Amino acid sequence: MAKADSVFQKRLEKHHDELRWLYMELYENDNMFAELSSQLYEYYTQRKKPLKKMDEQREKEPDWYKKNDILGMMMYIDNFAGNLKGVEEKLDYLEQCQVNYIHLMPFLDTPKGRSDGGYAVSDFRKVQPQLGTMEDLESLTDACHKKGMNVCMDFVMNHTSEDHEWAVRARRGEGEYMSRYFFYDNYSIPSEYEKTVPQVFPTTAPGNFTWLEDAGHFVMTTFYPYQWDLNYKNPRVFNEMVYNFLYLANQGIDVMRIDAVPYIWKELGTKCRNLKQVHSIVRMMRMICEIVCPGVLLLGEVVMEPEKVVPYFGSVEKPECHMLYNVTTMATTWHTVATRDARLLKLQMDIVSRLPKEYVFLNYLRCHDDIGWGLDYTWLMQFGIGEVSHKKYLNDFLTGEFPYSFGRGELYNSDPASGDARLCGTTASLCGIEKAAYERNEDALARAVQLDLMLHAYMLTQSGIPVIYSGDEIGQENDYSYHKDPDRLEDSRYLHRGKFRWDLEQKRTEKGSIQEKLFTGINRLEDIRKAHEAFGTQADVWTFETGDNSVLGIVRKNGAEKLKALFNFSEFDKKVWLDEESGTYTDLISGNKIQGQQVDLPAYGAYWLLSE
Repeated sequence: MAKADSVFQKRLEKHHDELRWLYMELYENDNMFAELSSQLYEYYTQRKKPLKKMDEQREKEPDWYKKNDILGMMMYIDNFAGNLKGVEEKLDYLEQCQVNYIHLMPFLDTPKGRSDGGYAVSDFRKVQPQLGTMEDLESLTDACHKKGMNVCMDFVMNHTSEDHEWAVRARRGEGEYMSRYFFYDNYSIPSEYEKTVPQVFPTTAPGNFTWLEDAGHFVMTTFYPYQWDLNYKNPRVFNEMVYNFLYLANQGIDVMRIDAVPYIWKELGTKCRNLKQVHSIVRMMRMICEIVCPGVLLLGEVVMEPEKVVPYFGSVEKPECHMLYNVTTMATTWHTVATRDARLLKLQMDIVSRLPKEYVFLNYLRCHDDIGWGLDYTWLMQFGIGEVSHKKYLNDFLTGEFPYSFGRGELYNSDPASGDARLCGTTASLCGIEKAAYERNEDALARAVQLDLMLHAYMLTQSGIPVIYSGDEIGQENDYSYHKDPDRLEDSRYLHRGKFRWDLEQKRTEKGSIQEKLFTGINRLEDIRKAHEAFGTQADVWTFETGDNSVLGIVRKNGAEKLKALFNFSEFDKKVWLDEESGTYTDLISGNKIQGQQVDLPAYGAYWLLSE
């Protein structure tokens, strides 16, 4: 037996019995499982030698992605560099940003005007023509790997575009393809689903079904009418989507972000969210990765609070996703900016810190999406804070509607009836850089830059992988040009999806510019994080009382290093208690020596205090 065959067989034997058991539990179809097993070997043999070599290295060091030198950046290909070749040409810049994990936002083929930002895929094996080709993608991943960079992409599992070949053939009435979706010739069953299934976009895309006049059927469309939900009760759907997954992995993708994971299994009489069959599917995908491409990681998009997303990590014996997003902490961070009250953020940190160290979260300040205010309102109620009124305050503050507020965001999916809305905007604009620069208020601008840097220091203090949203490193502000684009006008998320400002990037070496202060400041924070074991994933982490609700205090202890981090979310200088006993510290950020039980923390200041 060839060495390559023996490697595959060894991996397959390790997982075969569990994989077959889970598959048969869902599908009871021996023939389809046999086909799947055969295709796994085919995709393994198609995997290039450098990728197989990387797989073997990562098998030997399974925690490779848990080191404190991993730094991510999320970007739209066209906005950042025009196309895939353009991104490849800009890898030197990304190296200067110290980025070694690049999340390319959706780039697979989608219909113009009905793409949902790239999440309505019409062909899983074709790149959007204006962005390049699959050969360009492979060239980019090769170039990234030579520089020690990893590439992440979105794999949209829950649905396809109505322009996908399956959907086109289903619309014609071909039964095989209709069975890959949820088709009904009358409203009786859809009406039963609607009794229990929540609406994702109640104002812009109400309901969970769309009537197709030309086909004479209803089809399930959880998100938008042009995105048709796939029926994973059909084994053909699972098999074919796995083949698409492996095809993309073989282009050199290191991290697959599984979009909308909780939605992928539907059951009448339920919310069609987080059902047990979802975990069976994700577990099977994890095993399939470990059989064919063990160097590839699964990143689950699960938008819930940290303690509730934990099941998507699986267990030590039966792991599912390698990584998940820390969505709630991101939203709570902006709540803290608006309220100057860090108590809820402290609570969130305590919850995350109690979770097993094996769990890896992606931490971020902003991303391609909006900010949803899914906060712990039960906890906030003890302070007389109600959900409706508080959401209104947060939105008013961060859109600049509240007196003296500095945020310059815009509402997303606003519902006038309920008063509910989410928020859009770049980090710089939400921190007040846009407003202060426009008003030429130098004092306010200095405070806004300090707030921006403090938030990045906080993000880098959290356990897990920090991910910067492209443009944040140079303080890129909101892009209002979408208001003039008829294809984007109704989606305020394009406020923070503007083109990368290479003209501003040129100013990052201009001493005293906003770009220089942010780029240099964030780079220094990254250098410190990489150099100190206190930021390692095995660190014990806990919060401590600082004596002021606007100041968050975090301790990280790993080996011989003990770090006390302080973050002032207030525009006022603060005196902060460190400990019951006097100590001597070095602030890693400024290099200053600090001694005593109490320290002076400037407005929007951050300290990383290393015990001596």
